[in-house]
Amino acid sequence: MIRDKIQYVVALIAEFAKRYEMSDAQAMRYLQHFNALELCERHYDFMHTQSFASTVNDLAAYCKRMGGEL
Repeated sequence: MIRDKIQYVVALIAEFAKRYEMSDAQAMRYLQHFNALELCERHYDFMHTQSFASTVNDLAAYCKRMGGEL
């Protein structure tokens, strides 16, 4: 189960980075800064059933609500 979560979050970070044209490291720092990775951990059971596109949109909206500017 832990391995599945890790693989999912790594893939999600890569998709987020691709969408917003940043490196994987930049995307990870951005998501970490706005606690979006914690959100992924808490809601993994639901999030992993959604498309990456939908989840990336949701994470971007969450970060924006928390003060992020993409």
